[in-house]
Amino acid sequence: MLRVIIAGLFMFAGLFVLGVATVGIFRFSTMLNRIHIAAKCDTLGALLVLLSLIILSGWTIFSLKLLLVIIFLWLSNPVSSHLVARAEVKTNPDLNKICDFMRFDGKGNLIKLNLNNNSGSGNESGADAS
Repeated sequence: MLRVIIAGLFMFAGLFVLGVATVGIFRFSTMLNRIHIAAKCDTLGALLVLLSLIILSGWTIFSLKLLLVIIFLWLSNPVSSHLVARAEVKTNPDLNKICDFMRFDGKGNLIKLNLNNNSGSGNESGADAS
């Protein structure tokens, strides 16, 4: 009985996180924000739902398979989200108008990057090309 209650709490928490992610995907305006909310909440929501199934089934070969699915999701979801975000940055020419891209210089100061060139060199805005 206690196992069913704990599994139900994990299941409810996972479905809540997945529901918040669905709302967040529609609320955010830029593609990068949508990718971020989908990746983070998808990973956490899937973890909680699969943990609830592991708790509910007990320690069997089925729960070992679910644990392998969790490990696969935790390794592949951040990588795939990162690749999709990099593709968005590389292919969207208007992204510089929507988002600020910053990096640290050698002195610890933030510098705004100019992404108008397609070379990918990351020249600072206002910097001399020489």
